[in-house]
Amino acid sequence: DVADADQCQQLVDAALAEFGRVDVLINNAGVGTAVPATRETPEEFRSVVDVNLNGSYWMAQACGRVMQPGSSIINIASILGLTTAGLPQAAYSASKAAVIGLTRDLAQQWSGRKGIRVNALAPGFFASEMTDELKPGYLEGLMPRIVMGRLGDAAELAATAVWLASPAGGYVTGQTIVVDGGLTIA
Repeated sequence: DVADADQCQQLVDAALAEFGRVDVLINNAGVGTAVPATRETPEEFRSVVDVNLNGSYWMAQACGRVMQPGSSIINIASILGLTTAGLPQAAYSASKAAVIGLTRDLAQQWSGRKGIRVNALAPGFFASEMTDELKPGYLEGLMPRIVMGRLGDAAELAATAVWLASPAGGYVTGQTIVVDGGLTIA
């Protein structure tokens, strides 16, 4: 449970015990709700922020304590942290925008001093458990805003993450890389 800082530390401790080091963290845990802001309960809002923002922070903090120079943290944000997409997602959007801010701050703190690069990916729409829950017709209605005219393929997002984690991305830090088929430029 990434919302629990102790469990995050236990996961990093277990990784160290098994592998002797932690080189890459991809903060990919995420939840969302599509609730109008006037009806979203404090508990619903907090639960989204606890996983999406706080969980990213607790995992990064635990890894940042043990990572060596050349390591990489990749936070999964969202284009909904940069723009809207016609859904009532205040908690999700706010948490993902905060992940982008967290990414910049941790990069500023750790890249020069510790040699740990910290970046974010802001995916657009990819087939996932979250998109499976969207109302029928929503994705089809969104297609005119996606320049490439299709959903992303998971391999395209994974390739970007591999690049960021590898030495090929060695001079990239504090950035949010948008992988959205052009939705945010339309």
